[in-house]
Amino acid sequence: MNTEKIWLSSPHMGGGEQKYVQEAFDTNWIAPLGPNVSGFEEDLARYLGADCHVAALSSGTAALHLALIVLGVKAGDEVICQSMTFSASANPIVYLGATPIFIDSEENTWNLCPVALEAAIADRIRLGKKPKAIIAVHLYGVPFQADVIRKIASKFEIPIIEDSAEALGSSYGNEKCGTLGDIGILSFNGNKIITTSGGGALVTKDPKIKEKVVFLATQARDNAPHYQHSEIGYNYRMSNVCAGIGRGQMEVLDAHVKARRAMHAFYQNLFHDIPGVSLFQANETSYPNYWLSAILVDENQTNGITREHLRLLLDAEHIESRPLWKPMHLQPVFSNYPYYGGAVSETLFEKGLCLPSGSNLTDAERVRIQKVVQTLFGV
Repeated sequence: MNTEKIWLSSPHMGGGEQKYVQEAFDTNWIAPLGPNVSGFEEDLARYLGADCHVAALSSGTAALHLALIVLGVKAGDEVICQSMTFSASANPIVYLGATPIFIDSEENTWNLCPVALEAAIADRIRLGKKPKAIIAVHLYGVPFQADVIRKIASKFEIPIIEDSAEALGSSYGNEKCGTLGDIGILSFNGNKIITTSGGGALVTKDPKIKEKVVFLATQARDNAPHYQHSEIGYNYRMSNVCAGIGRGQMEVLDAHVKARRAMHAFYQNLFHDIPGVSLFQANETSYPNYWLSAILVDENQTNGITREHLRLLLDAEHIESRPLWKPMHLQPVFSNYPYYGGAVSETLFEKGLCLPSGSNLTDAERVRIQKVVQTLFGV
């Protein structure tokens, strides 16, 4: 048996990264500043378009934390957050002593439910506390319903923080994900569509916001010959070495998106004739990067086969898969915070499974995945 592990989403180097990293070593630009940092920011801004400005940071979580700060979120405030997401979307709210208000998903995009969102905002205002921001997530690279979410946000005059950690390379209409909200967040963690080892970025159309974010991310040092600080700052800037990796990765971003979408097409064909298994896919208004391909398994139509049966059989064959994100309102650490909506996100978690989706998967690895699926479902 082939025991080499097939990962859910592993780093995929393009080859050009070493050139930029070597340049950082050759010029001794190892600190969290240097030509790779500004170059990476320019590469991202050029790719995203929309006259945006980018601040390269140490992580997507750091970017979200700073986004909340520049929007004026403080202790005692409330922030709307999609429940169906990774905990990093919600943690920075609590860092600031604010209260997360969790919102259910809708069934089409698995993202922020507009009906539950509007009901939550109206109820929080009724209770005397208007939310300071809305954190909307592009789950697994599939864009949320941006038009309707932006309309609701505009109605109540609440800024949108667009958590595009999983969606670099995705688009909604003619707009690139990362540019759909008031502030966008990107992640370059090792499992993302491109990586800088760790790292993230904040995207804004306001150059003054970028300037403020960079100031806060470099320990909020005042303009003085000595070390002087009038605000609390953070050590959140991306290093020149990591940014060098990012510059090389930008050269293969489009190829990575194409390969992820090809993996999604592979699963579309694989599950096409298997009753009770549905593949998560976007509608015509968006172009997803399909960072992770995910399925729902309905045991009522599969003769009792559940997503857990498939996960365990894949695991036995050294193939990684993972249940969908457990909604934040079901997490022990967030269980006492308000939640609005029904049971859509809970049902998705119970039935959903993320499958290997890396841009570096081989034909031989696809055959291994296919054999497990066909064996379990008797195809």
